[in-house]
Amino acid sequence: MLQQILFLLVSGVSVFFFAKNLGKIRRNILLGKDIDRSDNPSERLKTMLKVAFGQTKMTVRPVPAFFHFIIYIGFILINIEVLEILVDGIFGTHRAFSFLGSVYNLAIGFFEILAFGVFVACVVFLSRRFIVKIKRFSGVEMKGFPTSDAATILIIEIVLMAALLKMNACDQILQMRGAEHFVNAGSFPISQFLVPFFQSWSTDSLIIMERIFWWFHILGIFAFMNYLPFSKHFHVILAFPNTYYSNLKAKGELNNMASVTQEVKLMLDPSAQVPDGYEPPTSFGVKDVQDLTWKNLMDAYSCTECGRCTSSCPQNQTGKLLSPRKIMMDTRDRLEEVGKNIDKNGSFVDDGKNLHTLISEEELWACNTCNACVEACPVNINPMEIIVEMRRFKVMEQSSAPASLNSMFNNLENNQAPWQFSPMDRANWTQEV
Repeated sequence: MLQQILFLLVSGVSVFFFAKNLGKIRRNILLGKDIDRSDNPSERLKTMLKVAFGQTKMTVRPVPAFFHFIIYIGFILINIEVLEILVDGIFGTHRAFSFLGSVYNLAIGFFEILAFGVFVACVVFLSRRFIVKIKRFSGVEMKGFPTSDAATILIIEIVLMAALLKMNACDQILQMRGAEHFVNAGSFPISQFLVPFFQSWSTDSLIIMERIFWWFHILGIFAFMNYLPFSKHFHVILAFPNTYYSNLKAKGELNNMASVTQEVKLMLDPSAQVPDGYEPPTSFGVKDVQDLTWKNLMDAYSCTECGRCTSSCPQNQTGKLLSPRKIMMDTRDRLEEVGKNIDKNGSFVDDGKNLHTLISEEELWACNTCNACVEACPVNINPMEIIVEMRRFKVMEQSSAPASLNSMFNNLENNQAPWQFSPMDRANWTQEV
């Protein structure tokens, strides 16, 4: 009974703090401007099933795709065994689902194989990151916490899988010895190889070790759950809604600014009626995270920091400062900063900073809007949209643009074309044809 009370207390505290942090992230995302992504639900569901569940965009790189798929399947299916652990913890039972008989044996055996697969995959990913040193895992934005975060989560998964297999090894021996409370159930294709290590231990010692591994495993899961909201691995939750709310329009189609369109219509047609409730725009483009849409902010929290966007960016490949991954990480960092400001003051108090404090003009104007980053992202994040909106702020609010663009703007205004020729001379070239 003491274990059950302790388990309920620990699980209740864990769920409370997870829900609290989840609520903060939801609040932060909803700081963004509204955008309608409720259209075409069947196409959206298809996109989510294909990209998030099917992980089709991962297959461009087959090796990491294979190992990531093992971790992904393991994460989903091994949680069924976690469900049994929760039931055992609440009701004081042991292997509560063992009544399923042969189905249970098959399931436990399959979970063990998956656990070993996850163990191996995590070791491979650690090796790729810290021994092979894959280039896309480096960059100025990856120094400090982002790198330690990646290592932490992989190590946690390795330790959790090891604890699960050791728990099963102890359980097998106790079953064979007929220890009280340890029912004969389960199939153990992997942990059976750990049995010789524990075989010489006394029954009392094995019972204690089995409980230690059991508690270590479930406490590790609770810790992992509460670490997620602070980690790039929060994408294991947000990848699904983020792909569902993907932009279904053609990638080359830029969003028009409705406020500008309305103002132009009113200027060109003096007889046009002002729409009811219409208010002239007070600002243009994106200055800070509150000017982005909620989908842009969800993108920021969904970023896996995998670097596929940056490694696919032609501007980054040619040595330009632009890194689409950094754009998303900076957006998330600024959003977190704004959220903490709200927590401290009750509402946002101007802190003299904005998104342009983190993202330089050189980064913004390096982008050639080719959509390579959007195409490469495994969870359909759109860094280019943020870049374009921040450029609009620079041009329309600060009159700040590269000299070549200012020249083009002047030509458009004076000559109705990007070139420095009078409209009267536009057809001169035809005289020689």
